[in-house]
Amino acid sequence: MPAVSTRRILGLAAGLFCLVLGLAGCVNRPAPVPLRLLAFNDFHGHLLAAESGTVDVPDPQDGMPRRLRAGGAAHLAALIAQRRAGVPHALVLSTGDLVGASPLTSALFRDEPTIEVMNLIGLDANVVGNHEFDKGVAELMRLIRGGCAAPVPESPLDSCAGPEGRFPGARFTMLGANVVDVAGQPVLPPALVRRIGAVRVGLVGAVTRTTPTIVSPAGVSGLRFEDEAQAINRQVRVLREQGVEAIIALVHEGGAAQAGPGHEGDCSQARGEIFQIIDRLDPAVDLVLSGHTHQVYNCVRRGIRVIQGGSYGRLLSEVDLLLDPASGDVIRGSVRAINRPVANGLDARAADRGAVAVVPPDATVAARVAHYAALAAPRSAREVGRLLAPATLAAAPGGDSPAGRLVADAQLAATRGATEGGAQIALMNPGGVRAELRPRNPEGVVSYGDAFAMQPFGNSLVTMSLSGAQLLAVLEQQWTGANRDRARILQPSAGFHYRWDARAPAGARVVPGSLRLHGEPIEPARRYRVTVNSFLAEGGDGFSLFTEGRDRLGGAQDLDALLAWLRSRSPLMPETTPRIERAD
Repeated sequence: MPAVSTRRILGLAAGLFCLVLGLAGCVNRPAPVPLRLLAFNDFHGHLLAAESGTVDVPDPQDGMPRRLRAGGAAHLAALIAQRRAGVPHALVLSTGDLVGASPLTSALFRDEPTIEVMNLIGLDANVVGNHEFDKGVAELMRLIRGGCAAPVPESPLDSCAGPEGRFPGARFTMLGANVVDVAGQPVLPPALVRRIGAVRVGLVGAVTRTTPTIVSPAGVSGLRFEDEAQAINRQVRVLREQGVEAIIALVHEGGAAQAGPGHEGDCSQARGEIFQIIDRLDPAVDLVLSGHTHQVYNCVRRGIRVIQGGSYGRLLSEVDLLLDPASGDVIRGSVRAINRPVANGLDARAADRGAVAVVPPDATVAARVAHYAALAAPRSAREVGRLLAPATLAAAPGGDSPAGRLVADAQLAATRGATEGGAQIALMNPGGVRAELRPRNPEGVVSYGDAFAMQPFGNSLVTMSLSGAQLLAVLEQQWTGANRDRARILQPSAGFHYRWDARAPAGARVVPGSLRLHGEPIEPARRYRVTVNSFLAEGGDGFSLFTEGRDRLGGAQDLDALLAWLRSRSPLMPETTPRIERAD
C-alpha cells in the first residue's frame, strides 16, 4: 500500500501513540488477523500423480538438489488440507491454466474431472489463463455454469461421465479483470472480496494480454484482452473506494528468476512480463501470485512479494501474512512465502532421506480421479504404432526437434493428396507439440494416450496457397511481433530447408536464397501449398500472415493425422537430421 494511505497513517500513528504513552485504552487495539494463501498455477488437468513429473529439492544431509516425484490431485488436496488445518483463515487460489492441454484422464471428459476435483479441494478462485479459452468462451462458460456438453458425432470426448451423471460446474470464482467484450464490459468477475475475520481482502485477476495470439482466434472472437497492469489498477481503485485495503493480484503471466535454495529467487536477476507488470502496478497491491511460464520463483519486486510454483500441481505456493484490523491492510513486513513440494511418494528414496514429507493422498479426490482414470484407461492404452527411438523435444541449434519434425511430417502426409489439399510443405507451431513421443516398452509400442499427449488440442488441418515471398515473410515472424522476446521456430516437414542468421536484425534473419524445397530454391512469385493447423491458420502465435493464405481447404484433425502416420510408418524412426540451419 502507498505510504500516504490514510488508514495506514492512522494505524501507525495509533500504534506509536500507544507505544510512547502506554495508554491503558490501547490494550484493546485488535490483534492482527493471520491469513494463509495456498496457491498453485498451470495445473493443466494433471490429475494423476504419475503424469505430473518431478521437482528438485535440497537434500537435508548435504544441501545438494535431489529430484523428487511430485504432483497428483489427491496429494495436492491432502497437502492443502494439512496446511489449512493449522490456521484460522485460509484461501485456496489458482493462477490460471487450470484446464487445457490436459492429459487424457481429464481431456477425454472435456476437463470436467478437473473442475470437479477443484470443487472437492475447496478452491476459492482461479484467474483464467490463456488455456481456459482453448475451446472458446462458450465452453469456458459451460465449465463455469455446469451442464452437459452436446455430443459431437465421431468425437471421442464425453461429458457428464462422473458418478452423479451430471456436471455441476465450477463452485469457485473465475476471475478476469482484463477480459472484456466489444463494448468494454467485463466477461468475467474482475475481482472477489472475502471477509477474513474483521478485514476484507480483495482478489483481482488478470490473464496475459497476449491470449488472442496464443489460442485459436475463433475461440476469443468478440473479446478484448486489455493491458494487465491497467486493468488491475482500475480494480484497485474500485476496491479502495469500497474500503478494501488488503489487495492480492492473481496474474496469469510470468517470467523467470535466478533460483535459490527452497525455490526462492533473486528478483534483481528476474526477467519476463510479470516483473514489467509489477513495475506498473498501483503500490496498493500487496502481493502477486503469478503463473503462465511454468517457472519457480519467490522474491520481492518494488516491495511486492511475487511467487510462482512451477506447474502441474508439483508445488504448492504457501504465503502467510497478517492483516491489520485497524487499517484493513496487509502488514507488509509479515509476509512470508515458500514453494512446498507436493511429494507423492513415487520416489521412496528421496522421501527416505528426509528431503520432504509425503502426505497420504486425499481419499475422496483419489476416488474421483480413479473413476475417470478407469474410464479413460482402455482408450489410453490402445496401441497405435511403434517407434524405433524416442521422438524428443530436444531442439537442434536451428530450432527444430525430432518431435516437431514427426508432427509436421504427419500433417504433410495427411494433406498431400490432391483431394486432401495437395500440400507441399507443412509447418507446425512448437507450442502445439505438447509432449515427446516415447516407446512404452522394448518393443517400441506407442499408445493412444501417448499420441494424445503430443497433440491434445483438437485442431483441424488447413491447407492454403502462399507465394514464396509470403512464405519467407511468415518465417520472419518467428522473431517479430508477439515472438520478439521469445522466438517460436515453426517445425518444418521433410524436404523443406532453410538457414537463418542469429546476428541479423529481427525481420531479416532468414538467409537470402537459402529456402529450399527438395533441393530446389523457393521462388518468390511461385505459389506453394502449405499445411498448418487451424490455430496457425487463424494467425495464432503471432503468425498473422497465415491469414492471407488463399484457396483454403480444411482437413483432418491433427491427432488423426498423427495416428494415421504412426499406423502407416510403424516401426517409425524419428528424423534426427535438422531441417533448419542456424548461423552465428
